[in-house]
Amino acid sequence: MTWMVYGANGFTGTLVAELAVERGLRPVLAGRSAEKVRPLAERLGLEHRVFGLEDAVDALRDIDAVAHCAGPFSATSGPMVDACLKAKTHYVDITGEIDVFEAVSRRDREAEDAGVVLLPGAGFDVVPTDCIAAMLHAALPTATHLDLAFLVQGGASAGTAQTAVEGSGGGGRARVDGEIRSVRLGHRRRTAHFRDRPRDVGAIPWGDVSTAYRSTGIPNITTFTTFPGVLGTLQPLAAPLLRTGLVRRLGKAVAQRIGGPNDATRARTRCEVFGEAWDGQGNRFRAALTGPNAYDLTADSVVKAVQRLDDVTPGAHTPSSAFGADYVRALDGVVVSDPTPAAGPPSAGGQQ
Repeated sequence: MTWMVYGANGFTGTLVAELAVERGLRPVLAGRSAEKVRPLAERLGLEHRVFGLEDAVDALRDIDAVAHCAGPFSATSGPMVDACLKAKTHYVDITGEIDVFEAVSRRDREAEDAGVVLLPGAGFDVVPTDCIAAMLHAALPTATHLDLAFLVQGGASAGTAQTAVEGSGGGGRARVDGEIRSVRLGHRRRTAHFRDRPRDVGAIPWGDVSTAYRSTGIPNITTFTTFPGVLGTLQPLAAPLLRTGLVRRLGKAVAQRIGGPNDATRARTRCEVFGEAWDGQGNRFRAALTGPNAYDLTADSVVKAVQRLDDVTPGAHTPSSAFGADYVRALDGVVVSDPTPAAGPPSAGGQQ
């Protein structure tokens, strides 16, 4: 397979390229800037191409799959998917944006007709949460509610931080009775029973509001993460401020200065995921996992996903619909606590 990393000069794109070479693979590296892509390609001994998304169709004609790592995906995913469908190139990205997942899912028939796999969210966003969701659904097919929580350590890259600033101004979102609805940011709090210890988490808009529904059909889905200290109290109040153009521009400018966690930081930090599903009869299951730093998990998952695409039925997929719920177990350093029955009522805030 001939494959490409687009946005290879970005923080995550570089990690993907480096890991691919470490595993004996030789992706083509690409991006908009020759000044940024060429030095990386020369260091890794790889072919490189320079093109903008408006010229992507011609650049992808001889490419079997592209790992799209150039955000913000709200702006770049659509044009790259267009190009992939025309060039008949499989598409993988690392988005966590709800609207991007929804947009890609609507192109399922086009992908089927083109014989192309569309797989957004092949990194930390949303592989571990999506696989936990699918495991819980398999354990409790009658589930009507699903809570998913995550914890990440080690800090963010510039691209992740900019996306977070852009998305935070829109408030919260949750899946309610099968529909994605706007809710107050932090509208629910609960205890998440991570593998290391229980932690207080607050609701945020996360990609699984889209993808977990497509993977499981569970109609009520809320996503959560931790908010340290006073940030947890102030977080619901921050959304109106982040909606103002000036504050968002300032936030993005600050985010651009973030370099991402270095090797030492990533080596000593990890991610955690917790999920809980329940139905109207009082049945309840919980599951959890731990993994390496979220960026290392992302690079590992992207490289593995690209190599498995030929075995996936064409169409728009979630990670678990493409590779199965156990895909996350194949990732380096991931330890899964299988779904187990949970007694009693949900943890605080556990109802919609």
